[in-house]
Amino acid sequence: MTARVALAHDYATQRGGAERVALLLADAFPGSPLYTTLYDAAGTFPEMADLDVRTTSLNRFGPLRRHHRYALPFLARAVSRQVIDADVVLASSTGWAHGFPTSGSKVVYCHAPARWLYQRDRYLGAGRRGESVAQRASRWVATGMLGVASGPLRRWDEQAARTADVYLANSTVTQRAVQVAYGIDAEVVAPPPALLPTGDESRPEILDRSATGRSVQGDDFLLCVARLLPYKNVDAVVAAAARRPDLVVLVVGSGPDRARLDGLVASGGHRNVLLLGRVSDAELRWLYRSCIALVAASYEDYGLSPLEAAAFGRPSVVLRDGGYLDTVAEGTTGTFFDRPGPDEIAAAVGETLEATWAADVLQRHARTFSAAAFTSRLRSVVDGELDRHDMHVTAGRSLA
Repeated sequence: MTARVALAHDYATQRGGAERVALLLADAFPGSPLYTTLYDAAGTFPEMADLDVRTTSLNRFGPLRRHHRYALPFLARAVSRQVIDADVVLASSTGWAHGFPTSGSKVVYCHAPARWLYQRDRYLGAGRRGESVAQRASRWVATGMLGVASGPLRRWDEQAARTADVYLANSTVTQRAVQVAYGIDAEVVAPPPALLPTGDESRPEILDRSATGRSVQGDDFLLCVARLLPYKNVDAVVAAAARRPDLVVLVVGSGPDRARLDGLVASGGHRNVLLLGRVSDAELRWLYRSCIALVAASYEDYGLSPLEAAAFGRPSVVLRDGGYLDTVAEGTTGTFFDRPGPDEIAAAVGETLEATWAADVLQRHARTFSAAAFTSRLRSVVDGELDRHDMHVTAGRSLA
């Protein structure tokens, strides 16, 4: 049976901003099936289990579910073979979901054109201090695969983009990237902060077992929230902590770079840095509300975490780049540094600690990126495509 609206997402295997947006889409279009390449219930947000998740044939292979990068050579074919029978497909995409064929119209919500094609060095990361032999070998293999496959993948990606009837972008940075990569004019529809202050809060128990040797109670630490990938520059935040031994730095997130970062923390004697790994939403709320400020040094297409910090009345120290330019108001909700270097980060932290921040102003800024405005615009776009589809069907019946 043809669905009126179906959703698509790259892979539901991790916990990040794109996955939170996919859950927002599911809330906006309740009951709509969610098509994705891979689904790992243990790796992604538990709310995904409440959705009608439909996967490609690749999902049979456990290692691919746990390490979606290994699936890269197979994803284009798997996506191309999974036809979605729906009047309108709303695809949340960073490089794959926009390629699902459909029997109806397609609206693409683009988080970024494929990073492995257009930002390869950032996506894979150059060799970094503390990188293990296994990590180096994995990066070389991935680089080699992309070198061989980039031509066909780029052609597939460009063709997939042209199948969209409407293109939306999450930020002005992504809007420009879509124009450069595809020649498509995309409307910016900024997503809201995904984690809001309303809800349960709990202090992470891991803080009681902290190797920092300090009692972390609140208002005495900096917070970094990021997937542990090279382009997130968490290593620069760790190094900056050495310049501020008076502060504890808590890092939330998991990812392939975890082992290297553990090594840097241990070898560098950073007793004021604690890598927390994944935390629950209740624990993350406590961390946002209790921190002095958020620190974000990554190259982001959309600056989500500073909005979440602002919703809790906390300022951010961020890289002057990418999506942070859309979501951080300098001097009002945060402080910028110009490059992701330890000295620059530490200096910006010092500037932030010396400034006065108004919690109500920060929270008001976060509210301008509301879920209601986001979902209202998406519904309007999808409704327009449904109307167009229905008119086409009516016209076809009249001709018959």
